[in-house]
Amino acid sequence: MVLTDRQRTDLHAGVYEYLLSLDGDAFQAAAASLEQADPQACTQYKEKAEIQKSKTTTTTTTTMNSSSRATITLLEKKWTAIPRLQKKVLELERAASHNAKIHAHRVGPSSSSDIGGTSGSSAGGSRRMLPRLPSTHTLQGHSAVVLTVQVHPVFTVVVSGSEDGTIKIWDHESGDYVRTLKGHTNSVTGLDFSPTGAYLVSSSTDLSMKLWDFSTYACIRTLRGHDHTISAVRFLPVAQTMNSSGGGISSNNSGEGSGESNNNNQIDVESAGSHYLLSASRDKTVKVWDVTTGFCDQTLSDHHDWVRCLAVRKHDLFATAGNDTVIHLYDTATRKQICDFRGHEHVIESIAFVSETAVNKSSSSSTVTKQMEAAQDYLASGGRDRSVRLWKISSQTCLHVFQVHENWVRSVLIHPSGNYIISAGDDRSIRVLDIASQRCLRHLESAHPHFVTSLSMHPTLPILVSGSVDTTAKCWMLD
Repeated sequence: MVLTDRQRTDLHAGVYEYLLSLDGDAFQAAAASLEQADPQACTQYKEKAEIQKSKTTTTTTTTMNSSSRATITLLEKKWTAIPRLQKKVLELERAASHNAKIHAHRVGPSSSSDIGGTSGSSAGGSRRMLPRLPSTHTLQGHSAVVLTVQVHPVFTVVVSGSEDGTIKIWDHESGDYVRTLKGHTNSVTGLDFSPTGAYLVSSSTDLSMKLWDFSTYACIRTLRGHDHTISAVRFLPVAQTMNSSGGGISSNNSGEGSGESNNNNQIDVESAGSHYLLSASRDKTVKVWDVTTGFCDQTLSDHHDWVRCLAVRKHDLFATAGNDTVIHLYDTATRKQICDFRGHEHVIESIAFVSETAVNKSSSSSTVTKQMEAAQDYLASGGRDRSVRLWKISSQTCLHVFQVHENWVRSVLIHPSGNYIISAGDDRSIRVLDIASQRCLRHLESAHPHFVTSLSMHPTLPILVSGSVDTTAKCWMLD
């Protein structure tokens, strides 16, 4: 026998206890037979039962006698112990796997370039942080098309804006819904966090922009001044814009556009990390707003049609584009146009620079430094001509045209490493484009069951989110 004498005695005692706990003469007869076969084990059980009874109160004893099956026997506990432990092990393994994905960027110095590393880097098995199927969470709650998504710059929090006029806040790690911000009376078209994450700005087709305190979720200011749909909005980091005050550009408080302040709340420029924000509109203009006063500081009217998208390079530049198929590039300090990029044959839906945060936190190795310096010179764009274009700012040339999408390209972003462009569009796919090899490296087919409208990626954490016409947002697994 495999069992020791003690194990055999414990087993017989457990079986004896179990048989006694069952109703029916046959079970009682079986218990009596077992007692005859192994009196030692059954006597041991009776002695333990007597000791247990003496420790309980009379009331408790009476209750247990009246309902013998209310007590789970030792045999039943042991019988179910292994499945319970196996289930617990599986749960812990899933939790450990999930936490490993979330905190992979904190492995150590050898992985400092995990999200900003070189293309194809294999040192220490570093991850490239590229999206793959399946999605980790599907964020459901909007009742209409999700037009825009944005990742918080500090926390693992995601916000989404929809045609239902609401902004929803989600926990990225768990996929749980947090709360809804209401205030707009029409579609929410754009969202952006201030550099510190203290404030959120939203734009809408109701011709307004709203500033939200993200610690209290209160709307503290409403900005108005555009004559048509506001398509996009972006904060200008304070390091860029504070210099502009000495460059002959003064706040035009009596000019076009006005701000309505709620609860008399004032925005602290230092805590926000921004003094101005940009807005793009179907009225063919781009406006610069002073967030402290809520007034329009300047209006740029270089476009001849609907301005749909904005991009900001943290230290010195911003770009605008839209229906006229031209990308205008501006110096942030002077707000003067530097150049324009032409090549798209249809409406430009999205433009993007590489994230400055990723540049600042990248590895100090010479190879990575050179790569990031090159990446700072990139501007990516995507449009309705189904192309994704990569532009070199210093030479004002188009480096490559990626013709991989089968329908309109609705959103593009440059991967924090500077090695890839991630794009999404009306072909329902998300694609990873390798800049060095100039090819499509990865294709997430049917990423959403309907058109993919927007993408947002954290510059240092492994977080990528997409929004769709299917009324959902998805969080993607990165490897």
